[in-house]
Amino acid sequence: MPIMDSIGTNSVTKRRIGILPIDGFAVMSYAALTEPMRAANVLARRTLYEMINISASGHPIASSGAALVLPQAKVGDDLDLDYLFVVAGGDPTTYDDRAVINWLARMAREGVPLGGVSGGPIILARAGLMAGRRMTVHWEHAAALAEISPHLLIERSLYVIDRDRVTCAGGSAPMDLMHALITQHHGKPFARLVSDWFMHTEVRPSAGPQRAGLVERVGVNNAAILDAVEVMEANVAEPVSLSHLAQTAGLSERQLNRLFTDKLGRPTMRYYRELRLEKAQSLLRNSPLTLTEIALATGFASSSHFSRAYAAQFGQPPSAYR
Repeated sequence: MPIMDSIGTNSVTKRRIGILPIDGFAVMSYAALTEPMRAANVLARRTLYEMINISASGHPIASSGAALVLPQAKVGDDLDLDYLFVVAGGDPTTYDDRAVINWLARMAREGVPLGGVSGGPIILARAGLMAGRRMTVHWEHAAALAEISPHLLIERSLYVIDRDRVTCAGGSAPMDLMHALITQHHGKPFARLVSDWFMHTEVRPSAGPQRAGLVERVGVNNAAILDAVEVMEANVAEPVSLSHLAQTAGLSERQLNRLFTDKLGRPTMRYYRELRLEKAQSLLRNSPLTLTEIALATGFASSSHFSRAYAAQFGQPPSAYR
C-alpha cells in the first residue's frame, strides 16, 4: 500500500504539539516522544505534527546529559496548542516553579489536553491537574508520589490516556504512547509504518509491559481482536465507536462482531463495556472517587447509567460493592 494511501482521512489536520522539557530531563524520553512525530511528517511528506519546544525561562533547556533543547516559545506565551507535554527527570517531587504550575493550570482551563512523560505526571499532579484522572508515572517515582498524594489514581502502566490527560512512564514507553495517538489521529496502517521506521516492531499496549501480556489477559492470539482490545484499553474514559474499532482491526463491523462472538463469547461492544466495568470495579476498590467521578473515568454519561450497567454485570449496585 502506498504511504499516502495508508494515512487516515483526518490527516489533513495539522496538530500543534507543545513540549515543555524541564531542566534535567532524560533525552531518551524526549526523543521517544518527539521522533515518532518527526517520522510521521517525513512519511506523510507534509506536516502532520508541528512541535514547539517551550522553555520556562526562554533559555535553552539542559538535559541530564550533554544535550540542550532550543526553545521556540516560553512559558506564558499565547500558544494555540492541540497537546502540551511536560517531560521531566531528576526529582520532580521537589519541583515548585509557580509560573510554570500556574501556566499549566491556565492551559487546562483553556481546554488544552495535557500530557506528562517520565516525571512530568508528577508536575501535573503538583499543579492539581490529575484529580479524578487515572495516571501513570516512571516506576522510580511511583511510591513517593503515592505517599505524597494518596488520593491519586496511579497505575503501573506504560501509559494512560484519560480524557484530556495523557501520562507516560518515560524511557522507551513514549514510543508505545505515540503509536496509540498516531493510530487515533491517522489510522493503524500509518501508525505501523511510523513504528517500523524505528524497528519498533513489538508495540506494547498501555496496560501491560509487552504484547504477550495482552494475549494472556484476553486469552486469544488473534491479531484483529488484539488490535481492537488495545484501542479499547487506551480509550476507557472516552469510548470509541464500533466502526473505529473495526477500522483499526481491518475488518467490517459485522466481521469484527462475529470474530468477538466466536472467540470471546460476546460481541465487540459488550466486551468493551465489560472491560470498562472491570476498570470501574478496580476504582471502587482502590480509590476514594465518588460514583459520579468513577462513571466519568470509565466512559459512562452519568452515575445512574453507570449504576445500571454495573448492577447488570455484577449483580449488585456499585454502592453495595463499596
